[in-house]
Amino acid sequence: MNANKRRQIFARLRAQMPEPRSELVHRSAFELLVAVILSAQATDKSVNLVTPRLFAAAGTPAAMAKLGEQGLAEHIKSIGLFRSKAKHIIAACRLLVERHAGEVPRDREALQALPGVGRKTANVILNVAFGQPTIAVDTHIFRVANRTGIAPGKNVDDVEARLLKFVPEEFRRHAHHWLILHGRYVCKARKPECPACLIRDLCEYRDKTPDDARRNAN
Repeated sequence: MNANKRRQIFARLRAQMPEPRSELVHRSAFELLVAVILSAQATDKSVNLVTPRLFAAAGTPAAMAKLGEQGLAEHIKSIGLFRSKAKHIIAACRLLVERHAGEVPRDREALQALPGVGRKTANVILNVAFGQPTIAVDTHIFRVANRTGIAPGKNVDDVEARLLKFVPEEFRRHAHHWLILHGRYVCKARKPECPACLIRDLCEYRDKTPDDARRNAN
């Protein structure tokens, strides 16, 4: 895909949603950190069902650390892998208190030193909480980047590197959200909604849905 196509794609996504927001409900960088850890192999919707009560009970690292693993597990037991997530979150809270005065760090190395925080989670925090132009490649972004031809790659690291290289700087801060939301609601895994896609004429995917193919033929 050439640079002009990419620019047009992101220009259209921006026009449709100028200021995209995370669908994980949060009021602080700490709440976002907890929500992102909980969202691994779970839906944002399922996380949003448990976090209001959790954050009302423990909205800071110190308060959550006091819950302990079992206390936290009681709040999040409806979410998959809740025991291991509780273990990671409590350990992360203790480190935040001990090393960072209860504040979520703004640099990648410190974030990834926290239990339960890998590169993807760190990218989300840096982007959403602190406005840095990072791109967290999840399954949706990986699919959209490869399917459309925006930034094809064999693995998430390849796709992330190519997106950071190819996405025009003016679009980089919000590219993460535009691509995730496009993958979640339009460019779906099993059956992409090509007839409703605002970038269908720029997309290089060969196997568009039949309705879209007929529309292009006309």
